Amino acid sequence: MPQAGVLDVGCHSALLTVVRRRPGTVLEPVFSRKVRLRLHETLDRKGRLDKAGVKSVERAVAEAVAADPRLRGPEVFAFATSVIRDAPNRDEIIARVARTTGTCLRVLTGEEEARLAYVAARQWAGSMAGQLLVLDIGGGTVEIASGTGDRPCVVYSLPLGARRITRDWLPGGAAPSPRRLAEVRQHLRRFLEAIPGLPQAEPGGRVLACSKTFEQLARLAAAQGKTPRAGRQLALPQLRTSVSVLAAAGPSRRSKLPGISRHRAEQSLAGALIAQALMEACGAKNVEICPWSTREGLLLERLGVPHTTAGHPRLAG
Repeated sequence: MPQAGVLDVGCHSALLTVVRRRPGTVLEPVFSRKVRLRLHETLDRKGRLDKAGVKSVERAVAEAVAADPRLRGPEVFAFATSVIRDAPNRDEIIARVARTTGTCLRVLTGEEEARLAYVAARQWAGSMAGQLLVLDIGGGTVEIASGTGDRPCVVYSLPLGARRITRDWLPGGAAPSPRRLAEVRQHLRRFLEAIPGLPQAEPGGRVLACSKTFEQLARLAAAQGKTPRAGRQLALPQLRTSVSVLAAAGPSRRSKLPGISRHRAEQSLAGALIAQALMEACGAKNVEICPWSTREGLLLERLGVPHTTAGHPRLAG
């Protein structure tokens, strides 16, 4: 039975996911192993990982791959997200990981991540979904993709990730004043306004949000009031309220809010500001939370899964 494995090394974790195709399912889980990382704490002002950060990547990759002895080398597609992709010492990190673990981390472009997120979202939404606009907020970049078919017509990768905006505009994750919040909003709005042909939400189309940032914001919004499909959709008015809630709380308090995890609390305010700016710039009044993104797009393509799903396939676990 065909199976595929993907090792996703990001800012907060190294996640090994192994799935297979079985009749009646799209992706059936075989094995999963997550090793926590805190790479944002090891970055300097230029985004370079220090020695402790590089060692933590080596350890996490070794632990994740060794967790399932049946997997070796080419059976696992290992890739690094923007925290490593954009690091000035990227080549050193990749070389050291390969030397110490035998695993070669690949680097996907932001545009390729956007394409794969669209592939995953399209499979999740189903063949009858029509026009799709896919939004994905990462730590270093934001990915946007749009189209009507199995592949997107337009893809963008923009340097507006939650970790990046936190570092450049909200040190420590806090807004020192309402003026600073207004400055961040203005920066995001002007940046997005300058993008030629930025995809827009279409009447009758669907807008899917494919990231932990959107997922946690939807959970926070759901806890603030009873809404239909709570936690599965996020409306712009809810998001604006969430920005105020997050701005009023420091990172330590945010981690106690419903839906906000401890390791993402510092960048959660930036994430909410970015989400609001994206939705406003793309004319999206609400988004649906899609649990699939780049990793699932890779798994689907490595398994050669055709786009035939009626809607909302499930990766159980």
